[in-house]
Amino acid sequence: MSALGPSLRRRALLLGGAAAVVGGGTAAALAVRDGDPEVRPVAVAPVGAETVPFHGVHQPGIDTLPAQAHAVFLGLDLNPGSGPAEVGRLMRLLSDDAARLMSGRAPLAAEDQELAVLPSRLTVTFGFGAGLFDAIGRAGDCPAVVRELPAFPADRLDPRWSGGDLLLQVCSDDPVPLAYAVRRLVRDARSMTSVRWVQRGFNPARGPEPAAVTPRNLFGQRDGTANPASGSPELAESVWVRDGPSWFVGGSVLVLRRIRMDLDTWDDFGRVGKEMALARRLDTGAPVTGGGEFDEVDPRVVDERGMPMVAASAHVVRAKARTPAERMLRRGYSYDDGPTPDGAPDAGQLFAAYQADAATAFVPVQGRLAESDVMNLWVTHVGSAAFVIPPGCADGEFVGRALLGT
Repeated sequence: MSALGPSLRRRALLLGGAAAVVGGGTAAALAVRDGDPEVRPVAVAPVGAETVPFHGVHQPGIDTLPAQAHAVFLGLDLNPGSGPAEVGRLMRLLSDDAARLMSGRAPLAAEDQELAVLPSRLTVTFGFGAGLFDAIGRAGDCPAVVRELPAFPADRLDPRWSGGDLLLQVCSDDPVPLAYAVRRLVRDARSMTSVRWVQRGFNPARGPEPAAVTPRNLFGQRDGTANPASGSPELAESVWVRDGPSWFVGGSVLVLRRIRMDLDTWDDFGRVGKEMALARRLDTGAPVTGGGEFDEVDPRVVDERGMPMVAASAHVVRAKARTPAERMLRRGYSYDDGPTPDGAPDAGQLFAAYQADAATAFVPVQGRLAESDVMNLWVTHVGSAAFVIPPGCADGEFVGRALLGT
């Protein structure tokens, strides 16, 4: 008799069958050779079969580009009395779950393989908040900016969208495997954590526009034009920690902000005014001072009257990195939880900023924006959380092992 229990034997059978479906039962496409009217089937792997590796120097889900169409951010709090041993067991379990789910397999002992087999570029990213550092007895190792971000004058923060000991960021192009992954991860964390908040966001669906096109947010603007290119030296220098303790090198820092948008008043504002507030055109994302989308706004350009075309308080002018230390990778996901009972929209953006040091990147940039960004007429920051993103892990290890010392 097999040494595997009935549940695991059934799971092994399902895994074998699922592998056959993905590997050999691919979708058929039609191709016609030039000058040859013969039509013949060509095997094409389904889009949903695309996977992102879990193991590596860096955690996935940060420079995974283009950003997936759906995201869930979960803030968890550790149970009272949790220490290094409990957190180590939790991260070992969750890392194993994430590796399986991202590769198109269900977690260990789960028998619902069908929900996992097409992950659609599923990624799972873990972040450590100040409370986790306190729980494992390493409070002094938590960066001060993660423990407490400065208060910005335009903030109207709600505790229900802020803080958290442990972050789970789960993204996918398909909401079905995403929902399954979230459910299984939370289920396995339930005995050691409680859910503090859940925030769901989305991007434009994959397919309507080419993958390289910058997505639009709910204001209609191209959002993310100034991001460093994937795989570029600029991204590596801006996002990944290169100097510091060994447990942190290869990691990053995430600042997550929930930004409510006043879409009603924005909708009623004139198109020219919208473009001047942003300093970029709505249709192409190009600067109002001329050029293409990826050209920089030139604040020196004047109109026929000799007046500057771009105000000093325009969003792009205030948000532009003024030193290499201010560069970061911005990933925005829209959210829409409305309408409210009175018919008003409850919508906005989940703004995720990744950087090697939030004290030299996010803090000065957000300080300028909070001080005099004209977009403050339409946006309000209502949630805030910061996390250390540990480096990735090798096969057989788990995220955070070097910090936890287990």
